[in-house]
Amino acid sequence: MNIDFQGLRAFLAIAEHGSFRAAALHLNLSQTALSHRVRKVEDDLGVKLLSRTTRRVSLTEAGLTLLPKVQAAVEGLSSSLEELKKEGDERRQTLSIGCLPTIASGRLPSILRAFNRQQPRVHVQIFDLSASEIVELLQQGVIEFGLTMTFTDRWDFDTEVLLDDPFVLVCGPSHPLANRDEVRWSELSKLPLIRVSRRTGNRAIIDDALDGKVEGLEWQFEVQHLQTAIALAREGLAAAVIPQMSFPSKVGDDLRLIRLAEPEVRRQISIVSRRGKPLSPAAVQLRRFVVGHFAAG
Repeated sequence: MNIDFQGLRAFLAIAEHGSFRAAALHLNLSQTALSHRVRKVEDDLGVKLLSRTTRRVSLTEAGLTLLPKVQAAVEGLSSSLEELKKEGDERRQTLSIGCLPTIASGRLPSILRAFNRQQPRVHVQIFDLSASEIVELLQQGVIEFGLTMTFTDRWDFDTEVLLDDPFVLVCGPSHPLANRDEVRWSELSKLPLIRVSRRTGNRAIIDDALDGKVEGLEWQFEVQHLQTAIALAREGLAAAVIPQMSFPSKVGDDLRLIRLAEPEVRRQISIVSRRGKPLSPAAVQLRRFVVGHFAAG
């Protein structure tokens, strides 16, 4: 026979609350609808489950026999559904992090591969954005931590420095400086250069480091993203100043990476989170993978 779950639920509510009125309120039904559901179960079973008078409702002998079985079935079903929901929640767990695009395309994939082996059910949401945008997401609580440049003026952030990342000169193989191992900033005077826009943290670091120290630099191109600067340098349009970590350990024959000196300009890369805000277990584990990866070089 077909099991009338709604009818059994109505029967159980009446038995547990002791009246049609209280049971109807509990189930958010009218008393008429509740009576209809119970009557249908009784018709299906061919027995009376409830004895109703003007003053009280009591269980018949058949109702007393059925009640503990219905209670056990409902409790078992509820427990099974709760376990399934818990498993579903674990499968759908989302971990959101911020990451500079240079790290997202360089170091992050191998970190996530190791993390995914241990936490295959965690959905990782990556905001590969600028340093200023990562700060905003941290403040808003959208991400749990960020892999970004170090912020020395943020008392509300917990910061752990991962590495120092030097800026290098990037050019094509036909560039006049292509065969050099090291170049002084003053030697770049009058040569066409590529820089990123003022809204990026990389631009601020370079401007602060060169302030009053180097004259005559010709920034012929200005771009919004480091990958665009690299593409222009690859085409031989000009040389670009780029953080070294933007590149894999080896670059192709179409690019040259040259050390920049006098002054040497570096940025610090850190893992940053909100002070006083505990990380989720998944975030703690991923953070451990990040720190271990950078410590290993």
